[in-house]
Amino acid sequence: MRNLSKSKYLNGLQCRRLLWVAVNDAGRIPQPDVAKQYIFDQGHLVGELAHRLYPEGINLDTSSIAGNLRQTLASLPLRRPLFEAGFSAKRLYCRLDVLNPVGEDEWDIIEVKSTLSAKDEHVLDVEFQRRCCLNAGLKVRNCHVMYLDRDHIKQGELDPGRLFTSEDVTGRLDTVPGQFEGRLAALLAVIDSAKCPEVTVGRHCNTPYPCPLQGECWSHMPKHHVMTLYGGKKLGEGLIARGILDIGSIPGDVALDARQQVQKQCVDSNSAYVNKEEIRSFLAGLKYPLYFMDFETLSTAIPVYDGTHPYQTIPFQFSVYSLAATGARPVHCSFLAEGQGDPREKFVAELDKAVGLEGSILVYFAPFEKGVLQELADAFPEYRERIESIVERIVDLNIPFSNFSCYHPDQLGSASLKQVLPALTGLGYGGLEIAEGQEAGPKFMESVSGAITEEERQKIRDDLIAYCGLDTYGMIEILRRLEQALEDRP
Repeated sequence: MRNLSKSKYLNGLQCRRLLWVAVNDAGRIPQPDVAKQYIFDQGHLVGELAHRLYPEGINLDTSSIAGNLRQTLASLPLRRPLFEAGFSAKRLYCRLDVLNPVGEDEWDIIEVKSTLSAKDEHVLDVEFQRRCCLNAGLKVRNCHVMYLDRDHIKQGELDPGRLFTSEDVTGRLDTVPGQFEGRLAALLAVIDSAKCPEVTVGRHCNTPYPCPLQGECWSHMPKHHVMTLYGGKKLGEGLIARGILDIGSIPGDVALDARQQVQKQCVDSNSAYVNKEEIRSFLAGLKYPLYFMDFETLSTAIPVYDGTHPYQTIPFQFSVYSLAATGARPVHCSFLAEGQGDPREKFVAELDKAVGLEGSILVYFAPFEKGVLQELADAFPEYRERIESIVERIVDLNIPFSNFSCYHPDQLGSASLKQVLPALTGLGYGGLEIAEGQEAGPKFMESVSGAITEEERQKIRDDLIAYCGLDTYGMIEILRRLEQALEDRP
C-alpha cells in the first residue's frame, strides 16, 4: 500500500482529485512555470539560510527515502539538530525542515517557510509532521513555524538570526479528538481507490494555492461559466450545485448585483456595455500631455539589496508612452536596469525625466504604481517632492472597467489589463516570451546573474522590453476605444 506524504496530505485537504492524480498518475500534473519555479527556488534558499541558525546541525537530505530513514535513525542518538530528518509509520511519511533536540529525550519540530507569517495551511503541515513523528515513537515537545521577519532591513551581510522569526504553533494544532484520524482515513481511501474521484470545481481550486489540474478539471465549463461572475465565486458555486453552468442560463429568480447584471446582459446580447456619461466624465478629467506608465518589479524572499526588507517590491523597469495632444503620434521612453546593483535610484532618476512636469499619467491599477513610488520616496528622500508630484498626476485607467462603465463579454468577469486589452483591442500577450508580470522579475534576476551567455542575456532584455512596452502601448489603444465609444451611436 502507498504511504501518504505531507505534501500529498495537503493536496488531499484541498482536493481529493488532486491527491489521487498526484499519487496514481503524476504525469498529468503540468510542470511548474517560470513564476512557480521561482517560488520553489526561493523556498529552497530560505531553507538553506535557516540551517545557519543551527551550526551543529546535520543535513540528512538524500534522494533515497530508505537511505534518509536509515540516516535519521542513526543520527537521533547524537542529539544534534537534524535537517530533513525522515520518519515513516502507519502509512505516513514526512521529512522535517529542522528537528531540534530539547531536554534529555524530547524534540521540537521547526517548519521553515518563505512567508511573512504562520498561515493556517502551515499549521496543518506541522500537525501532519507531529502525528507522523509520534507514530514513529518520537517524543515531540513543541512545534514551531519559522518565517521571515518583514521588519528586518538588510545592511551588509545577511544575519539569519535577525532575518527570521519563529512562532510556537503547538496551541494551534488539531485538538478535536478523532478529527485528524478521520481526515487521514478518508485520504488514504482516496489513494487506495482504483478510480479517480469526481470533484465539483469551485473556490477550493485556488485555495490555498492554484491547483495545477485546473486546465483539466475546468475543461467542460462553458466560456461564460458562472465562476466568472464578477465578485461572485460563492454565488457561482451555488449555481453549479443547481446544475447551472452558463451565465446565460441564470434564471430570473437569482439575485445579481449591478455589475453582474451588466455581465449577464452582455453575455445574453453578445455585445459590449457602455455607460457614455461615466466614460465622458472620466475622459474629461485627463490633461494633456498624457503619459502611459507601467512598472516591472521583483520581490525576493531574502532581501538582495541593502536598505530593503523581505518581499520588498523593487522596481527595475518602466515603460512610458507620451501623447502631446489628441491624435498625436506616441513617443516611447523606457528604462531597464543593468548589472547586479540596486536599480532603484537609477529607476527613479530616469522616471523623473520620462514623465515631464505636467499632464495626466495613466496607469492600470494605480495602487500598485503608487505603492512602488511611495517606497521609493521613503528610500530616497531627496526625490520625495518630485515623486509626490508624480503621484498627484496619476489617473487609474482601470476605473472605467472596475466600475463596469465599459464592459465587453470577452473580459470574462475580469477588469484586469490582461483581459481588457484583448477584449477591446484584439491585442494580446500570446506571442510574447514573457507574458505575465510574475515572470518578469525572475527573468530579470536571471539576466543579471552572470550565469548565462551574453546572447541569452540580451534575449531576456528584449523580451522584457517587449512585454512592458505592450502594457503601455495597450493602454493607449484602450483609451482610443473609450473615446470611440462616445462617438458610436446608441
